[in-house]
Amino acid sequence: MTDHPLKPETKAKLEQVSVATLATALYKRGLRNQVIQDVHPVSRKGKNMIGPAFTLRYMPAREDRNQLVEFRDPEHPQRKAIEDCPPGYVLVMDSRKSAYAASAGDILITRLMVRGGAGVVTDGGFRDAMNVAEMEMPAYHNRPSSPTNLTTNEAIDINVPIGCGDAPVFPDDIVVGDDDSIIVIPAHLADEIADEAIEMTAYEDFVIEQVQGGATIIGLYPATKDENLKKFAAWRKANNR
Repeated sequence: MTDHPLKPETKAKLEQVSVATLATALYKRGLRNQVIQDVHPVSRKGKNMIGPAFTLRYMPAREDRNQLVEFRDPEHPQRKAIEDCPPGYVLVMDSRKSAYAASAGDILITRLMVRGGAGVVTDGGFRDAMNVAEMEMPAYHNRPSSPTNLTTNEAIDINVPIGCGDAPVFPDDIVVGDDDSIIVIPAHLADEIADEAIEMTAYEDFVIEQVQGGATIIGLYPATKDENLKKFAAWRKANNR
């Protein structure tokens, strides 16, 4: 793991763009499955969650290995992931797309938040989700889930490549979540994707204004008429964009 996989200026740009815009930028590069599917914000935060990925992988639980006594082990991977996730990172959990048992609850997630975590994501569910929703730190899951993770899942590995909601997630990939969904940007593409998304967002904001004013989308979105590009250039100058 690198010490600082996300540049501050790149993070600042990613704060200003939507997951949908980032998905289009990645699509242009042939990356079509980077959005984490069937995972939603526990509560809307009105701002983006951004951070490098720190991962936890679950596997199907075998009953003799998954009794409550397992939590007494200080090296238990679920507990250890909470304690080892670096400040500013997003903890991303591969819970086998199963919310039959919880990936974590409000106590562990509070600990992650106090330690400086940027967010938490699972393709399973959280227990005590009503409390998680009240936290300042963003959290994303499939749905609330009350049974302990030991019921069907065993936390087995930390900070390895995983799948989360059918998206590939490698340690240090950049995770961006808004009030709709979450996307995973390969770490080596983060800077250029952020730059492109800023440009795309400026044009999209211009288009919204034009459409609200009665303009047709033909020739405007996408921009196939030079007159719209001239209008956009004037709009950028007037709006300092």
